[in-house]
Amino acid sequence: MAGNLKLEVVTPEKIVVSEDAQIVMASGTLGEFGVLVEHTPFLTSLKPGPLHYKDAGGNEKFLFVSDGFAEVLPDRVTVLAEAAERKEEIDVKRAEAARERAEKRLAGEEENVDVARAKAALARALQRIRVANA
Repeated sequence: MAGNLKLEVVTPEKIVVSEDAQIVMASGTLGEFGVLVEHTPFLTSLKPGPLHYKDAGGNEKFLFVSDGFAEVLPDRVTVLAEAAERKEEIDVKRAEAARERAEKRLAGEEENVDVARAKAALARALQRIRVANA
């Protein structure tokens, strides 16, 4: 099953990735999945987390991908995400600050906190930090 598939990661603002890949791995809402060429088609929602792949040359690359969807076809993977950042583009200081803000909100240090929103912000910040340190 040699060969590559086309990977496209798109946000509302830009195309983040558009290149051939040997394998693609991402975090779906039902768990992590991996895709090789000739994979059975499926559509899944994504949760904030890493997306990593090996490019056509075998180099491993990492991205942070926020909520969105992935469509898998035998010859391509298309990811439509609210946000996506390459590992080298992640501002770790900003992610750490976002983590601290979310933790303070969840600890009850502020009034009228939207807990679900604070938990989502914390999850995004932690995943950005995870990808940056991969």
